Amino acid sequence: MDKEVRFGQILEEVKRTAREQGNFLKEDELAEAFSELELNEERLKMVRDYLTSQKITIGDEAPEGEPEFTPEDFNFLQMYLDELEGLPTYTDGEKKAYTMGAMSGDKDAQSKIIEMYLKDVVQIAKIYTGQGVLAEDLIGEGNVALAAVVTMLDSQEKPEDCEGMIVKYIMDAMEELIKENNDSSEVADKALARVNDIFTKADKLSKEYARKVTVEELCEEEHLSRKSVVDAIRISGFAIDSIEIPAELKGIE
Repeated sequence: MDKEVRFGQILEEVKRTAREQGNFLKEDELAEAFSELELNEERLKMVRDYLTSQKITIGDEAPEGEPEFTPEDFNFLQMYLDELEGLPTYTDGEKKAYTMGAMSGDKDAQSKIIEMYLKDVVQIAKIYTGQGVLAEDLIGEGNVALAAVVTMLDSQEKPEDCEGMIVKYIMDAMEELIKENNDSSEVADKALARVNDIFTKADKLSKEYARKVTVEELCEEEHLSRKSVVDAIRISGFAIDSIEIPAELKGIE
């Protein structure tokens, strides 16, 4: 297997282990996970920096206490848990019986399984808070995943295997939501950076000319594409004092 492919696989496995341990990873767990690749210190530092950026703590002992929540997330989590307090509890025997029923496609049993795991969705969501997605959205995504996975339990051979499948499916859904959100945020940040760069160049040129500059002048002087400048004007809501609004955009502002 290609070394970089294996590197990616191990990194995902390490992240999953950390999530399951409350966003914590021991130093020896990290070293052991990547030992087969014999990474140098520089590459290991990159791994540590990446995991830290994902809100994962690396050390010898797990931090004590609950993870830190924003007031908005804390209030929602508490309110949601209060709402779930009225749910019934089930014995191990009942859980196994309903799981077997869900595996055979029984709709009532599947509904019971969903009911059993609603609190687990909240606990899993706690692991993923603070990564750019509201707890409310994480729980919503987790509940959707829960409703979907209970219909897939027939793929498991034993009832004992179902819990791992359910939890993994919920975690995968939350991770995907975070990834999509972060990807969107990254695209937006890059777009904003490009717009700000164009504005800065336009303002500088405008001061040199002692007047507004045209799109053509800006493109020629700063080696910009016309599309990038026009897009920047649109994104700004036409609030650019240093650039003359081109004819095709007049009437839109």
